Amino acid sequence: MPNRSTHWQLSKCIQLTGLLLALGACTGGGPELPPASLAAEQGQPDYLIAPGDTLDIKVFDNLGLSGATPVRPDGKITVSLIGDVPVAEKTPTEVARDIESRLASFVQDPLVTVVVTEFVGTFGQQIRVVGATLEPRAILHRANMSALDVMIEVGGLDEFAAGNRTVLVRQENGERKQYRVRLDDLVRDGDITANVLMQPGDVLIIPESFF
Repeated sequence: MPNRSTHWQLSKCIQLTGLLLALGACTGGGPELPPASLAAEQGQPDYLIAPGDTLDIKVFDNLGLSGATPVRPDGKITVSLIGDVPVAEKTPTEVARDIESRLASFVQDPLVTVVVTEFVGTFGQQIRVVGATLEPRAILHRANMSALDVMIEVGGLDEFAAGNRTVLVRQENGERKQYRVRLDDLVRDGDITANVLMQPGDVLIIPESFF
């Protein structure tokens, strides 16, 4: 079941993209991207911890300090002996080293590992899908994720979707750009040339048909 953090992120996404949805419907969404088969494969950046994630923290030889803990909406976790630890926007390795440093006053030579077991991701690591789809929501980007992968995640287009007027909003070099994505051709007609590679932070805006 989506947690409060997930609901807040989706609500914020809808607010931020409402204006873009209207703009995309008027402009047609701009140029098209190259098919996924022709685009360069992407490396996956290090994962950054976000509110709503769950961390499995293990302190070697000290089970009392180990266990699973959720990341609160303020981006912190609570660890025995040392209290609140800021973790948002950090990698698991960075958090492990931070906890080791803080525990050193209480435990001799602490050795800590941190593993993310439930993922939400920061806005910059998500792909947000709004509009005429069965399950509009934010999903975590994966390496070489395509528009077809995203459609599978959100259950496809709904019956009123104008899929070929879909707008992909992307930040490139600090500038917001819009591209047209032919989701009708991809999902309903199986045209694989309409499949494009997604990037972390992308927003897919799927308008409804006008009758």
